[in-house]
Amino acid sequence: MRMAASSPASIWDDMASLIILITGGARSGKSGYALKRAEALADVRTFIATSPVTDPEMAERIARHQEERDGRGWRLIEEQTDLPRAIGRAGPGVIVIDCLTLWINNLLYQAEKRGQPFADAEMNGRCDRLIAACRQHDGAVLLVTNEVGMGIVPENALARHYRDLIGRANRRLAAAADEVVFVCCGIPLTIKKDFHETA
Repeated sequence: MRMAASSPASIWDDMASLIILITGGARSGKSGYALKRAEALADVRTFIATSPVTDPEMAERIARHQEERDGRGWRLIEEQTDLPRAIGRAGPGVIVIDCLTLWINNLLYQAEKRGQPFADAEMNGRCDRLIAACRQHDGAVLLVTNEVGMGIVPENALARHYRDLIGRANRRLAAAADEVVFVCCGIPLTIKKDFHETA
């Protein structure tokens, strides 16, 4: 796959089905990078938000993210669990999904509410369906996730299970992605790139 380094409109045709995984720690700048990267790719843009409003602090965080996108040509879709359906609703154009960490949290929470386990096999299946939806989409899809495996081991079993699910999902999605970017201290570091850019 080749990308022309020109205006978003001229880049458009070469970006179909491109998957870019963007990871990093909390407040590392990964969301801001994802927005800027997407805006450089296409004029038609959809933001898929996975975060539920659970308390006033989360509501404030969501409001800050919305303010960051205001006036920049973003369409919003809110979807906490069914990301393939949200991608299908988006229509052609670049998509940013922010974030996968909360998506996994939502899936785990829903499974617990039903009294069902949410094990690796289910996580793998969800990732595979997400990858398939990205490949079918007419435009690039940027997936934002957190790197959670570089800190201390959580003290309780549920938190450890959640951390492990995120780690395994990140690995599966990174293996399928065309590009993986790690954002540290606001600086993006490309750690995988399976396509070439030409001027």
